[in-house]
Amino acid sequence: MLCALLLATAGLLHAVAGHGGVSNYTVGGTWYRGYNPSDPAEWQDGQPWLINRKWTSINPIGDPMDPAIACNTPGTPAVSSIPIRAGENITAVYYYWLHNVGPMITWMASCNGPCSQTKPNSLSWFKIAERGHISGTIVEGWWFQRDFQDWTGKPCNWTETIPKSLKSGEYLIRHEIIALHIPNSPQFYPECAHLVVSGHGTKMPSKKYLGSFPGIWSMNDTQININIYSDENKNKTSYPIPGPPVWTG
Repeated sequence: MLCALLLATAGLLHAVAGHGGVSNYTVGGTWYRGYNPSDPAEWQDGQPWLINRKWTSINPIGDPMDPAIACNTPGTPAVSSIPIRAGENITAVYYYWLHNVGPMITWMASCNGPCSQTKPNSLSWFKIAERGHISGTIVEGWWFQRDFQDWTGKPCNWTETIPKSLKSGEYLIRHEIIALHIPNSPQFYPECAHLVVSGHGTKMPSKKYLGSFPGIWSMNDTQININIYSDENKNKTSYPIPGPPVWTG
């Protein structure tokens, strides 16, 4: 299943309607299978290979105050975790992505113990990376979402680095794409996976880097509740990504 092949398949294209999510992850050359909403639940629920929280629909979350915005619906815990060293890269693999306007943000949260016993709405989340508008106007210009798309027949890959100084422990990692192509109707696409971070790091982010889901996003935020096509916005050449600053360690 490759990005271009999927897009060329008319029936599937109709089904996905431009939506998508994290299908798999890779770390250090090792491939980790994720949950697939298109496959029967009985093939996946409780399987020892499952490393991300269950998500049952490729449709976006439209309400930033929906509890599902943390780790999608239903967001139930994974069975296993991805082992990763602080300072190592993790790649989220999407088999398709059609939208091209809006930020892409990678978050982490300490589970303060086993992630299998953690509710994501109770955690303190921090950004480890964010990618957004690159050049031109926010309507006609270039966003990282365009770079992320792959039309050559390969999957769409999103790679970020776990901060090298991060304290060892169990964490959730959350990849979130926010699509802003519909006026005043942001679309949130979050998925979460379980990580076990190792290394010699001792640091954790301070309060100014932290937030909760729901809570970080609001329809009162003009960078979230935005009409990019309005006279006020269409010729802007920058888009400040909202939320707390990125913590790099």
